[in-house]
Amino acid sequence: MTTALLSVSNKTGVVDFARGLHALGVKLLSTGGTAKLLADAGLPVTEVAEHTGFPEMLDGRVKTLHPTIHGGLLARRDVPEHMAALAAHGIATIDLLVVNLYPFEATVAKAGCSLEDAIENIDIGGPAMVRSAAKNWADVAVLTDASQYAEVLAELRADGRTSRATRFKLSVAAFNRISNYDAAISDYLSSLVDGAASAAGATPARREFPAQSNGRFVKLQDLRYGENPHQAAAFYRDLHPAPGSLVTARQLQGKELSYNNIADADAAWECVKSFDAAAGEVACVIVKHANPCGVALGSDAAQAYAKAFQTDPTSAFGGIIAFNTTVDRAAAEHVAKQFVEVLIAPAYSDEALAVFAAKANTRVLQIPLDGIDRRSASAWQRGQNAHDVKRVGSGLLIQSADNHELQRADLKVVTQLAPSDAQINDLLFAWKVGKFVKSNAIVFCKDGMTVGVGAGQMSRLDSARIASIKAGHAGLTLAGSVVASDAFFPFRDGLDVLADAGALCVIQPGGSMRDPEVIAAADERGIAMVFTGVRHFRH
Repeated sequence: MTTALLSVSNKTGVVDFARGLHALGVKLLSTGGTAKLLADAGLPVTEVAEHTGFPEMLDGRVKTLHPTIHGGLLARRDVPEHMAALAAHGIATIDLLVVNLYPFEATVAKAGCSLEDAIENIDIGGPAMVRSAAKNWADVAVLTDASQYAEVLAELRADGRTSRATRFKLSVAAFNRISNYDAAISDYLSSLVDGAASAAGATPARREFPAQSNGRFVKLQDLRYGENPHQAAAFYRDLHPAPGSLVTARQLQGKELSYNNIADADAAWECVKSFDAAAGEVACVIVKHANPCGVALGSDAAQAYAKAFQTDPTSAFGGIIAFNTTVDRAAAEHVAKQFVEVLIAPAYSDEALAVFAAKANTRVLQIPLDGIDRRSASAWQRGQNAHDVKRVGSGLLIQSADNHELQRADLKVVTQLAPSDAQINDLLFAWKVGKFVKSNAIVFCKDGMTVGVGAGQMSRLDSARIASIKAGHAGLTLAGSVVASDAFFPFRDGLDVLADAGALCVIQPGGSMRDPEVIAAADERGIAMVFTGVRHFRH
């Protein structure tokens, strides 16, 4: 390796890397601010303009777009005609390229970003050089992220060159970076309502859903199989995952996660983290086949689990259990009495981990919640997806995620009887749980725990009946309970089933043409009912 070209927007670590290259006798080429930074650090560096014999022009838009640069990157060292062409034109080879791109993604993420600012942060020369170097990976190493510096420098110090395997890996990473960069540009420009018409310096109006959607995901692992053994599967994450999301989990013990484990674990985790332990909502959620079969609040993890388990001990067998607080020894000893597929929590005490060590097959996941800001206007910062995606035949359905959080002030009492403060707390709890139950969803709750859950039925009546049946099997009474329905009651018969089961309060969206009939039925049965104005279908 004789020559390296370094031209970076994010200059983190580049001086130390360049110093390491110089110590190995590598000639340094650079541009603009990077060249100045290296020179100020006392390193001998040749400006690209001096190397090409052509000055930068157009405010720096043209500086590396030159045959001397691309010839040096693209020439195949094993092709005599290529090397003869370089010699004929006095072009030296470039063996290592270090480039990270103009910060387009960060620029357009800023409030008030103008179209002009966005356009000026579209890198041209950088991607062109990266593509040239990555194409010629057999001879050239291309680095596109500071995290790659240490490995490459260590290899150069040990062997005097990078290995073929390393160069190929760097090439793949480079093409992935260019792909993601171009996708971000496409997403932004495709989202503009009429960018050409926006006034100079103004922030252009943007659509929530761009004319072209470019998915950007990184594979975390191949899975043994998919939903069924005859299906292949893999697990991917967002390019920039939200804090506290399942893809950030660290597996502390247990077998490899399966496709169904991951899907169910996500359902449990998303439900449990909707409760705020810092605000006194210490919660446990037990999920089976993507539906919560037990949810409860407690004074600590052990009590929350004990209450959640009561809802449906049968379904809890082999389920997914999630906590939004530290799992201590007491909680671990309770959980360890059952067969658990996956356990999730933000933290575990050493004593708790010692308890689970005896159950080697239990998959124990840790997902810190520290990075979540519940007051942020950004869904990402709140640890939530901004959009949900569902695959259909040769297409996608994309929608804004159901991140609506119901407040006490949003409730509208529509019956003669109003719920008590304690009942309102249970109604809000039931409503939050119901959001994560497959439609049609009916959730009976009492004293901060679910006492009956009916999920995924074609008829709301059947969901109500199933919830009652399951409560009976668990030895729980629905007398004095509250009920959440994820959508309105089209007829009074659903309300009557709830009343017959012993419910005293109901929370539902309202909005049916027969709302007056249902309200009259509630008054007739002595039930308090509140409307939310929002439904939570979950198909």
